Amino acid sequence: MVSRQIQALIHRSKSAAHLLQLHSPVVKTGLDHNPNFVSDYINLASSISIEFAKLVFGYVPICPPLFAWNSIIRVYAKSSVPIESVRFFSELHRVGLKGDNFTYPFVVKACGRCGMVGGGGMLQCLIMKSGFDSDRYIGNEVFRMYADCGEVGIARKVFEEMPVRDVVSWSSLIAGYVACNYPLEALRVFREMKLANENPNSVTLVSLLTACTRLHDISIGKSIHCYIIVHPIEIDVALGTALIEMYSKCGHVEKAFHMFNSMSEKNLQSWTIMICGLADHGRGNDSILLFNHMEQAGLVPDSMAFSAILSACSHLGLLSEGRQFFNQMVRTYNIEPTMEHYGCLVDLLGRAGLVEEAYEIIKNMPMEPNSVILRSFLGACRNHNIVFTLDDNFRKVLTSESHLGANYVLAANVSSVSGCWGDAADMRVSMKQKGVIKVPGCSWVDSGGYVVYDAVMATVSELLQRLLVISPLLLVIVVHWLSTGSQVNIGIPGSEPGAIHRAGGSPWGVAFVLVLLFFLISYQPSFLGLLV
Repeated sequence: MVSRQIQALIHRSKSAAHLLQLHSPVVKTGLDHNPNFVSDYINLASSISIEFAKLVFGYVPICPPLFAWNSIIRVYAKSSVPIESVRFFSELHRVGLKGDNFTYPFVVKACGRCGMVGGGGMLQCLIMKSGFDSDRYIGNEVFRMYADCGEVGIARKVFEEMPVRDVVSWSSLIAGYVACNYPLEALRVFREMKLANENPNSVTLVSLLTACTRLHDISIGKSIHCYIIVHPIEIDVALGTALIEMYSKCGHVEKAFHMFNSMSEKNLQSWTIMICGLADHGRGNDSILLFNHMEQAGLVPDSMAFSAILSACSHLGLLSEGRQFFNQMVRTYNIEPTMEHYGCLVDLLGRAGLVEEAYEIIKNMPMEPNSVILRSFLGACRNHNIVFTLDDNFRKVLTSESHLGANYVLAANVSSVSGCWGDAADMRVSMKQKGVIKVPGCSWVDSGGYVVYDAVMATVSELLQRLLVISPLLLVIVVHWLSTGSQVNIGIPGSEPGAIHRAGGSPWGVAFVLVLLFFLISYQPSFLGLLV
C-alpha cells in the first residue's frame, strides 16, 4: 500500500525538490531494489532533472535495467552535453549489457552532435555485428550522423546500402547535403526521390527551400510553393518561415511579407527573418515597425533578433534608433552583447563619422575585437579622412587572417592617410612576400538568364565602338576649333538633326583630346578584347 502511494506521488512530481523529498521513503521501503520501479523512477527523474536522475542512477543498489540506461542516454543525447550519452553507452558495455534498437539511435545522434566521426564509425560496425543494420530508424540516424560531421560522401554510401528507404531517409539525406552546403546536390537527390515515387513531407520541403535560398533560385522556389498549394500541404511554422526566407533572400520581399502576414502562427525566427528581409531591401523604417509589433505580440526578442535590427540600423544609417535598440537589449532584456552586436554598433558609429566614439567602444569591449570590426573601423577612418595610427593590437588582428589581402590594403591605406609611410610600405611588402592579393569587389545579378556584368561590358564596348566611329569627325572639329575657335554645327550619328554642339577650351585640353584619340585609334583591337 505504501509503495503504491510513493509511486503515485513520484508520478505527480514536478521538480527535483519533490523527487528529493520522496527519495528517502523509496530507500526505506526497499523500492530501489525493484528493477521495474528503478526503470520507471529514473525515466521520470530524467525528464525532470537529468542531474538528479544521474545521481539516483549511480547510487541504486542494483544494476539498472537496460530501460533505465536508455532513458539516461536519450535525454543526454538531446541535451547540451551529448558527450555524456556516449560515456553512458561505454559504461553500459563495461558492465556487460548490450544495447538494443532503442539504444543505438540516440548514441549515434550524440556522436553526430559532438562531431565524433571516428566514434560514429565504430558504432556503425557494432550495429552491423549486433544485427541492427537492417533497422531503418537506426540507418537514418547513421547517415545523418555522418552528414552532421561533414562526411556527406560517406552518408550517401550508407544511404545507398540501405535495403529499405522511407521519406525520413530521403529527407535526412537532402538535409545533410544542405547542411554541408551542397544545395545543388540536395535538389538532385529530390529528383531521385520523385523517380522513386516517394512523396516529400514538410520536413523535405523545408530543406529544399533552404537549398533554393542558398542558390538564389526563385524559379525552383516558386515551383515548390506551387507544389505545397496544389497537393495541399499544411504550412506550419517551419515551412512558412522557410518560404519567407526564400522569397526575401531572392529579392521578392513583397511576396515574403505577404507570406508572413498569411501565417496563422509565427515564432521568433519568423519575425527575425522578416525583419532582416525588410532591412536588406532598404526598408529600415518598416523593419523597425515590425520589431515593435513583435514586442507588442508578446514575443521576447533574443540575441539573433537584436543582431538583425542592429544590422538594419547600421546599413541604413539610423544612428539614434541603433543606440536605442542596443541600450534596450542590455538594460531591458539583460542580453549580453556579442561580437556581432558590437560590430553593428561600431559600423553604425563609423558610418555616422563618430570615429572617436567607435574607437572607445572597441577599447571597452569585454572581448578582443575580430578583424571584421577592425576593418569596419579602419574603413570609417579612411572614408572620413581621420588620422589613425595602427597600434600593435590592430596590426596583429588584421594580419592574423594572412590570406585576406583586403586587410593589408586597408591597413596600408589608413597608414598612408595618417602619414605613416613606413608602415604602409611594410604592409605592401608583406603582401608581396606572402603572395597575397586583394580580390576585387564585384556584383553578380542574374536577370532573365543574362548576367548584368556581361551586359555592362557590352554597353561599354558599344560606346567605345561608337566613339571610334566618330573619332575622325572629332579630329576635324578640334582642328576647326583651333583655327576659328567658333561655334560649329555638326550632325553626330544618333543625335537629333541640326543639333548644335559647342566646342571650346584651352590648348591643354585640345592636346589631351588628341592624345586620347591617338590611344583609341592605335589600341582599338586590344582594348576592346579586354572588355568583351
